[in-house]
Amino acid sequence: MPSEQHLPHSLCLYLTEGSSPAEQSKVLSAVEDRMDELGASIAQSRRTVALIKSAALAERERVSRLFAEAAAILQGFQTEVLGFIEEGEATMLGRSQGDLRRQEEQRSRLSRARHNLGQVPEADSVSFLQGLLALRLALEEGCGPGTGPPRELSFTKSSQAVRAVREVLTEACASQGERLRGPGGEEEEDLRKLGTEADAESRDPDSTNNLESEAPRDYFLKFAYIVDLDSDTADKYLQLFGTKGVKRVLCPINYPESPTRFTHCEQVLGEGALDRGTYYWEVEIIEGWVSVGVMAEDFSPQEPYDRGRLGRNAHSCCLQWNGRSFSVWFHGLEAPLPHPFSPTVGICLEYANRALAFYAVRDGKMSLLRRLKASRARRSSTLASSIEPFQSRLDSHFAGLFTRRLKPAFFLESVDAHLQIGPLKKSCISVLKRR
Repeated sequence: MPSEQHLPHSLCLYLTEGSSPAEQSKVLSAVEDRMDELGASIAQSRRTVALIKSAALAERERVSRLFAEAAAILQGFQTEVLGFIEEGEATMLGRSQGDLRRQEEQRSRLSRARHNLGQVPEADSVSFLQGLLALRLALEEGCGPGTGPPRELSFTKSSQAVRAVREVLTEACASQGERLRGPGGEEEEDLRKLGTEADAESRDPDSTNNLESEAPRDYFLKFAYIVDLDSDTADKYLQLFGTKGVKRVLCPINYPESPTRFTHCEQVLGEGALDRGTYYWEVEIIEGWVSVGVMAEDFSPQEPYDRGRLGRNAHSCCLQWNGRSFSVWFHGLEAPLPHPFSPTVGICLEYANRALAFYAVRDGKMSLLRRLKASRARRSSTLASSIEPFQSRLDSHFAGLFTRRLKPAFFLESVDAHLQIGPLKKSCISVLKRR
């Protein structure tokens, strides 16, 4: 071809050598590998973006709630201070205005008596004496001069108190603002840990990641954790039996008021918060619809029913028995499980691996129902399209649950629901409270 005379020598050489099948296969393979790498990297970046968005949304909600609480506190203090001013003003005005009224009345009487005395003819000595007597009586009436201005107006201290509060707030806002803008923010640290802790998963001696679907119960007993139900969190329709049993009832129980008590959901938490290590506990489902899992310590127990239930938000996760089958819930999504009913359920919380596993316990053996964990990036361009919605939700938000302190949580959904914290072997009692 004539045009080939004008092609650079290097391009001609590449066209000549690259036309071989081996060279073409090599180039296509390199492109495919790079696309796989980019696909995995894109999936990881999408999960990171989703995690950042969800964490920011949750943080905005918490900040808005805290600002509203702070504003309510300031509003209450303002009402108290203004009431103090009004009360002080009314007290002092009542006293001073009473003195003023008495003094004005006495002055008016003296003025009238003097005027009347001046109108008496000089020859009428009797009338003059009567007028003089009236003037003297008017002079003697009354309480003398008023008390004068008070030495101190007590309500004027109000501005000093408010000024002190303003200075404290100003200093606190400036200090906390510098702390937020300072280096080494907690959010960046949490994101950094997501990768480093996942890479250390295979080296964690407490990891259950490599266990088979069935494992001996004795293995988990070394992580045994005593769960005591916290009566200060129990909804009024939950009756506790000691610290191990709970049943949903029809008549409300007159529990004392508590800021940690659930008000819209029949739920109760375990005492103590978990923030590191591996923990294992068991629950016996006696009757009814029951959900067991974990919930963030800072989750508001006053959330409405649709968002406050276990597993229906980003701050909790659970295994549910609905009377027919098991399923797992997280962030409002449900994943049904094919396993038959097991009255005893084991829960294993692994902080280092950011994982939560549920097991059916039978005859000293553990059958895995499901282990919840954000999946690690795989070298596959079809990863995002093939993953199930529930696992996708885990990949996006589940790791954020482990940036908080967690508590064992229990939701008794049906009116006859009843559960018991399962007994553990005596041989493991010595390590139960090691944390």
